[in-house]
Amino acid sequence: MGAPLDWAEVLEKLIAGDDLTQTEAAAAMASIMAGDATPAQISGFLVALRTKGASHEELCGLLAAMLDAAEPLPVDGPVIDTCGTGGSPQRRIAAFNVSTAAALVAAGGGARVCKHGNRKATATSGSADTLEALGVVVDLGPAGVVRCIEESGMGFCFAPHFHPGMRHAGPVRRELRIRTVFNFLGPMANPARPRGQVVGVSDPSMASELAHVLRSNGAHRAMVVFGHDGLDELTTTTASTVVELNEGEIRSYDIQPAALGLKPVDRQDILGGDAQVNAALVRGIVEGEAGAHRDIV
Repeated sequence: MGAPLDWAEVLEKLIAGDDLTQTEAAAAMASIMAGDATPAQISGFLVALRTKGASHEELCGLLAAMLDAAEPLPVDGPVIDTCGTGGSPQRRIAAFNVSTAAALVAAGGGARVCKHGNRKATATSGSADTLEALGVVVDLGPAGVVRCIEESGMGFCFAPHFHPGMRHAGPVRRELRIRTVFNFLGPMANPARPRGQVVGVSDPSMASELAHVLRSNGAHRAMVVFGHDGLDELTTTTASTVVELNEGEIRSYDIQPAALGLKPVDRQDILGGDAQVNAALVRGIVEGEAGAHRDIV
């Protein structure tokens, strides 16, 4: 076992505006996941990193340590994931779980989906809340998730079960009530290590960086997306930006709803609500109901 992490040294480096090495970032995350870091150290780390801005090396190190600490999820064959970072101001009002509905539709279309998600944090309903309202048992272990994928084409990977070390950071994150690096790491930390992902991002400045981190983490195909209306989704109210990873190549482009044959709508038209409201909207979509919610999915 190595020497304990010198948190003062890590924090001084970040406060000075200097980037951590990938190894240093991984060691900091390992300390947090193991419960060795105090709440004060975790808080200082998250705020200092947010203030400085996370580098590519830091994100790669943090993500690697999160995955190393996660409960393994050995899925036989490739899977995809749809997940968002959250943190959009609109989600505090009446959020619709677009990525959850999209995962169900993708599975219905023949894709093998391992949906990574959690309960609500700042949004009105998280993916786990909505799926539970639909009657899904959300807290399955690895064997149960794999069986769901094999039998139905979709399994749900409940983040608190597969990332138990996150319980050490949870209280700090709830008290801070600000977006932190964990918002960006979460969608990339699926323990099934999907080769294909769609990641919605609430901070446009992070879109390209996340695509590069996904590539470094072994993804073959990925789309990091954000709506120009502030949503961490491919929106239907206005244009969206897509940063696409395709077999090592990364390119960026904008797309309008009309280019996909969709009529632009008002933000009010795609609002959701709590878990029960969102579950009803998802049922309607999979049962063929037309409308703005179906279009955004």
